[in-house]
Amino acid sequence: MTTTDGTVTSTTDPATASACDAHSAPGPHGYSKQKDQHLKRLRRIEGQIRGLQRMVDEDVYCIDILTQVSASTKALQSFALQLLQEHLRHCVADAALKGGEEIDAKVAEASAAIARLLRT
Repeated sequence: MTTTDGTVTSTTDPATASACDAHSAPGPHGYSKQKDQHLKRLRRIEGQIRGLQRMVDEDVYCIDILTQVSASTKALQSFALQLLQEHLRHCVADAALKGGEEIDAKVAEASAAIARLLRT
């Protein structure tokens, strides 16, 4: 990458690499700004799952349990879509600015994630 002063820097240099460059790198990721909201949402979903366990334990009518399974599934799918949107806005957009092979890799990665979401 060439900077405005004409110097060339490597995009693989840890000092200049963004958090989106590595899968296991700690933040900031696209979701970092909403991390508290995401955790709150996941705790709510966790509560729904615990409710399902309780319903089974209490021998609740199966259709009522299936209704709650559907609601839990919808909540997870909604969370996944929000996370995907944030990934596209943050990591994929960052890669687009850098161009080259990096954008191709991020688009392929996002496409694979979308395919996994569609299979569920």
